[in-house]
Amino acid sequence: MGKITGFLDYERIEEGYKPVGERLKNYKEFVIGLNDKQAGQQAARCMDCGIPFCTSGCPVNNIIPDFNDMVFRADWKNAIDTLHSTNNFPEFTGRICPAPCEAACTLNVNDDAVGIKSIEHAIIDRAWAEGWVKPQLPKHKTGKKVAVVGSGPAGMAAAQQLARAGHDVTLFEKNDRIGGLLRYGIPDFKMEKIHIDRRVEQMQAEGVSLRTGVMIGSLPKGSRVTNWAKETISAEQLQKDFDAVMLTGGAEQSRDLPVPGRELDGVHFAMEFLPQQNKVNAGDKVKAQLSASGKHVIVIGGGDTGSDCVGTSNRHGAASVTQFELMPEPPEVENRPMTWPYWPIKLRTSSSHLEGCEREFAISTKALLGEKGKVTGLITVRVEWKDGKMAEVPGSEETLKADLVLLAMGFVSPVASVLEAFGVEKDNRGNAKASTDFTGGYATSVAKVFAAGDIRRGQSLVVWAIREGRQAARAVDEFLMGYSDLPR
Repeated sequence: MGKITGFLDYERIEEGYKPVGERLKNYKEFVIGLNDKQAGQQAARCMDCGIPFCTSGCPVNNIIPDFNDMVFRADWKNAIDTLHSTNNFPEFTGRICPAPCEAACTLNVNDDAVGIKSIEHAIIDRAWAEGWVKPQLPKHKTGKKVAVVGSGPAGMAAAQQLARAGHDVTLFEKNDRIGGLLRYGIPDFKMEKIHIDRRVEQMQAEGVSLRTGVMIGSLPKGSRVTNWAKETISAEQLQKDFDAVMLTGGAEQSRDLPVPGRELDGVHFAMEFLPQQNKVNAGDKVKAQLSASGKHVIVIGGGDTGSDCVGTSNRHGAASVTQFELMPEPPEVENRPMTWPYWPIKLRTSSSHLEGCEREFAISTKALLGEKGKVTGLITVRVEWKDGKMAEVPGSEETLKADLVLLAMGFVSPVASVLEAFGVEKDNRGNAKASTDFTGGYATSVAKVFAAGDIRRGQSLVVWAIREGRQAARAVDEFLMGYSDLPR
């Protein structure tokens, strides 16, 4: 415990933001991280609880009290070693994880939680600056070959762990760059892609082979899932060429809006809109890029993907941005005695909301309106919830102007064709059916084929993807070798 009275002596310090006017001019990160003194004071607030609820609240089970103590003592090198022992990519989680660890912090019972995410951010940024992040080469090679299909955080974590165990790993990605939804779903202003690129270089130095632009199986005809593949490999060929196959694709099947006018031009999934801007930021040319410039934008869906659409639309120079949420507006402050240490339902205002956005709650879209095939507006109705059931509020219909409608209502399942290509049994939600228990963990119904991340659990967080990638890597290592020294 760094300082016994630290939680009494110091208040929580939030990371800062650059001014709105400045950050809207570009797609660069704008969070101002803690300096060494601030990080040390924030770490001093940790009470080193007998039961560290923060660690159990963190899906990768980061050893949070330990690295807090090390930061307080300015022992940054051991802090990053401790952080890396459970988390392959803390620069990802330190930027885009919603921090369930902080919701579980004991201080959060009746005070402000320790700023764990900001400390993690400070540790990994310091580690890169000091040159402490280096390739970890295997002590021996096993001669076993593993294919990892899907290069999001689950696939990257799995590939890195398996390479460090000595296996020959090939990471396949249907798009033109490694990173999955980290690359083409998360806007650059939340996480610049240099963070992925540096890890890719590290993984290559550790022996991971990368194959981009390769589709395993095929997408359904008419699919709107992002795909820049130039080559197709059959599932049968992959099973023949490798000793084990791990499926780590994302839950990319977006939830649609089945209302009149859905077919109008100007109505798009968020995952048609966001990847294009990321490609432009990377220096690519995008034909007929979707733009919010000068348009009245309606974002349907109140979650993080919707927020990302808001921030991107503001950077395009939208005339107005409105975000819809079907559920009622949650309270600004959660009922902590009822929710702690679990993730609470409360109003969350993102940095994108602060840049300019109208937020509408308890609202539903009844129809999309258009002229000459282009969307011009939509008909909405207010809704109320009684006994868990939604009902329209009589007389509350309204027509709103809209030149661009972005559907950000979440994702329902992975692309079914990939699972069907391997003949993998699916659960009732369309995900790969694979248990996470200790015996045969992450194994699918098909011999030597495993599944982890969103393709198995459905739409989730980056930190859950990393956890599942790491755990599945251990399961594959045990399958190939009969035992594993990889951490679970």
